[in-house]
Amino acid sequence: MFRHQTDPTRLRVLSLDLDDTLWDVAPVIEGAEQALRAWLGRHCPRVTARYSPHGLRSLRDQINREHPDRAHDLSWMRVRTLELALEGCGYPSALAGDAFEVFLAARNRVALHADVLPALDALQRRYTLVALTNGNADLARVGLERYFDHYLCARGVGAAKPDPRMFHAVTEATGHAPETVLHIGDDPVRDVVGAARAGMLTAWVNRRGAPWPVDHPPPDTRISELLTLSDWLLRAASPGR
Repeated sequence: MFRHQTDPTRLRVLSLDLDDTLWDVAPVIEGAEQALRAWLGRHCPRVTARYSPHGLRSLRDQINREHPDRAHDLSWMRVRTLELALEGCGYPSALAGDAFEVFLAARNRVALHADVLPALDALQRRYTLVALTNGNADLARVGLERYFDHYLCARGVGAAKPDPRMFHAVTEATGHAPETVLHIGDDPVRDVVGAARAGMLTAWVNRRGAPWPVDHPPPDTRISELLTLSDWLLRAASPGR
């Protein structure tokens, strides 16, 4: 299954991206932003009167430009955006915490792809599983906490994929060398290129049949769903195969 000779028995750790790997994130974020806007409309109507959804995104983009050192921290960016919008409309900035909790609750109502739970259930029996995300999904709220040994996010690490610090965090957390780690994700650059540069094996999850960007080195393997990978890994690594 891998494009070059790889001994699957050497693999000890599987790190998995979350958004757009285990679920489609666009409808989740859209629903979360709608829930947030509805809450603001009820509790802070001057904010929704002054700021359209595009206006709030523009304010967040402005904060991003002014604080590039915090660009990896999506939660901070959203909270700071809310604080400035609230203050500018005459509301206490402390309401940003309540508003963000509304967003976060909806942001963690995800629809897992059908292959996710069976694959994770099989893989956790043999491998150390690490969630590695640039986003702010909460494994407990999503209902996946029991499958993962470690949760590493950009906010906690202080950098976002494809920064090598994210992938180094996997080896530091697990105590295993990069060559024993397979990183699984949907983004060609953030997941595949970033993990490969850190010395890891890579699996590109391509659920929509997109072409691989020709200007990047290819992944070690390509899959359209996780069960294909889990079945192959567990068969290949079984004694007496």
